[in-house]
Amino acid sequence: MLAQTALRQKPASGAVFAFRGRRGDRLKLLYWDGQGFCLYYKILERGRFPWPSAADGAARLTSAQLAMLWEGIDWRRPNWGAPPTHSG
Repeated sequence: MLAQTALRQKPASGAVFAFRGRRGDRLKLLYWDGQGFCLYYKILERGRFPWPSAADGAARLTSAQLAMLWEGIDWRRPNWGAPPTHSG
């Protein structure tokens, strides 16, 4: 219902919708797989899921950004570390 009313998106469009709990430690992903809705739910033992400010409204993420969000990595400022080295 939130996807349709607040975000003005069709819930069965194939998009993944992410919702964060008030404390920031819970994340729900909602996805229509063609037969029904799949709900993925994760609670972090420590820390909070990164989230855009309320002023930003809805955010569109790439699949890589969504994967980082699910792992609790700040997808807005990832720390990639050192680039890989090539030996040869």
